[in-house]
Amino acid sequence: MRSFISKKLLEVRDYDKEGYSPVVDYATWRVAILNFSNDLLPEKIEAMQRHNETDEVFVLLCGECILFIGEGNEKITEIFAENMQPFKIYNVKKSVWHTHTLSRDAKVLIVENRNTTFDNSPFCSLAVAQRENIAELTSGLWDQEI
Repeated sequence: MRSFISKKLLEVRDYDKEGYSPVVDYATWRVAILNFSNDLLPEKIEAMQRHNETDEVFVLLCGECILFIGEGNEKITEIFAENMQPFKIYNVKKSVWHTHTLSRDAKVLIVENRNTTFDNSPFCSLAVAQRENIAELTSGLWDQEI
């Protein structure tokens, strides 16, 4: 026998479209989903972002995702690549430049402060050499096409 659970007790959320979407906002925190997006193909990444007021947590649920971390304050001086492993927690610290590339079947869970907005999350444009570096790092970590 199936019973109906009231939405007052349990909400079930999902997001299957392309890109990023918040799925739960509560008090001071937010849970979002990031899926594949053409904008995040390695050859299309033109900038990195940082959040000046909060850490941000990423969890790879399926597929593949490379998390790129940029070192530097006002400009990015070095880029590192972390090939995320499923179900491990990756905590990008406050004010650290970052971006990612995803396989077409990827789904990433994101936990962040609810007040994370473009006002407190600046972008830093990447130089041509840095963009090429991201493409090289990706091909070095992934043998297959995305």
